[in-house]
Amino acid sequence: MRGEREVTTQLDAFGQDRRFQTASILDTVTAAELDPSNGPNRNGGVPALKEWAVVVRALLAGEQILDLRKGGIREEGRHFALRSTRVWLYPTVEHQERDLVRPAYRRWIDDSERDAPADRAIRVEGWADIVGVAKLTDPDDLAKIDGKFIWTGDYAASRLQWKQRDPLWVLALRAYRLAEPVVVPFREEYGGCTSWVDLDSLPADPASVPSEPALSDGAFEARFGFATNDLPNGFEEPVVEA
Repeated sequence: MRGEREVTTQLDAFGQDRRFQTASILDTVTAAELDPSNGPNRNGGVPALKEWAVVVRALLAGEQILDLRKGGIREEGRHFALRSTRVWLYPTVEHQERDLVRPAYRRWIDDSERDAPADRAIRVEGWADIVGVAKLTDPDDLAKIDGKFIWTGDYAASRLQWKQRDPLWVLALRAYRLAEPVVVPFREEYGGCTSWVDLDSLPADPASVPSEPALSDGAFEARFGFATNDLPNGFEEPVVEA
């Protein structure tokens, strides 16, 4: 994972045209204001994207900006679909395994499992705007972004191969850390293999809560630009499915 100074230097190497192209993509998404009313939950708020605790930590630490989704067995039709462009980040210890992430991040799995509350309460430490979407079906295309996430390359490839008729979704997320985490009591309906959860006891809009971006504007635009360049067709603007 590159540091902010390094990615900024590498961004300069792409030249001004690349910088403007990347900025224009982000401006297009920002101009739409990523309306949190897209895909509201039953409380009129923003749904939570459920992901391994170690991956949520990586997003909030600025170690990665990408997430890979295929849809869980509790998804409608068992297919992934975008419910919102703004999401709470729901960290879960379900299904995460040390051998499926790169060695440098395995201790984070140990940390998350050690610190997990006995009552399964959910400690929400951040949120994200989904600023780009790509769909992959070719292993060679997935290999081009290997190293831009903390999963091992083999595990990422296994996600692509599972349910081969469905593409692997690549989400680009601009993550934000809350100034103060919010603890949500666990309910049985939150469990199981699903991407989206409507968590109670959360503010309607994460952006209304004091928070800071995981990466500076420049560092994020650099990471986003590198990923855009590596993907065969770049990123598309995210569209919420009804």
